[in-house]
Amino acid sequence: MDNRLSNKTKGIIFILIAAFGFALMAMFVKLAGDLPSIQKAFFRNIVGPFTAGILVYKHKASFFGKKSSRKLLLLRSIAGTIGVVFNFYAIDNMVLSDANMINKLSPLFVIIFSYIFLHEKVHIKQAITIIIAFFGALLIIKPGFNADIFPGIVAMLGALSAGAAYTCLRSLGKSEPYYTTVFVFSTLSSLFLLPYLLFFFKPMTLTQLVLLLLAGVCATISQFCITLAYKFAPAKEISIFDYTNVVFAALISWVVFGVLPDFISILGYIIIFAAAFYMFLFNREP
Repeated sequence: MDNRLSNKTKGIIFILIAAFGFALMAMFVKLAGDLPSIQKAFFRNIVGPFTAGILVYKHKASFFGKKSSRKLLLLRSIAGTIGVVFNFYAIDNMVLSDANMINKLSPLFVIIFSYIFLHEKVHIKQAITIIIAFFGALLIIKPGFNADIFPGIVAMLGALSAGAAYTCLRSLGKSEPYYTTVFVFSTLSSLFLLPYLLFFFKPMTLTQLVLLLLAGVCATISQFCITLAYKFAPAKEISIFDYTNVVFAALISWVVFGVLPDFISILGYIIIFAAAFYMFLFNREP
């Protein structure tokens, strides 16, 4: 990459690549069709151990992390696996950009978990912002007394699980290199999901297999890119650019699937993005 670029610019470029990669991942997952979410998650994650493993070997790092980090690595892997499975279910059963936007609530859950487990202070403005963002999520989910809201609830639980995983990453980032963290997560996640495949595997076509492996490639590249993004620049300066993922997802949903979010969902997007933008400005304050 051009050395004349500032670290902040490099961070923005990497986070934009990651956002586009995750949108492509969601597209491939949805295109794979009628397969169990757990099966999709397994083939999405199976790419990670090979790519991350090569980097771990190249840097002569630990495949299993430091002994003091292993509890957090395990918790991150459990929460991350649940988050991926739930997110894939939401992607299959909702408008693509709706599912992606609800998943973007995860940074707000990080604030809650950081308060509970890391004893970080929560400002009253942060608490109010979280409440407003959840109101935006309700506009997307459109709760009613029927089964139609189930995918939305699963999407929220997926965002919550992802928030728990990211909270673990906040601590792991200080003690483990990104390739070790990705290797442990991808490997453990695949092992967690393997028993389901052994008993409930649903036959796939070659096309479905290729689509899921492409989803895995996109997800792995995006994980590396987002890790590098935060290496070059702090989250408070570039995190807002991660929301371009929803724009990419909406465009893909329109071009590939011929579906656009309705007006109420778009209103929910605006509210969640406004809440995220306010938190971005708040976190930039000295």
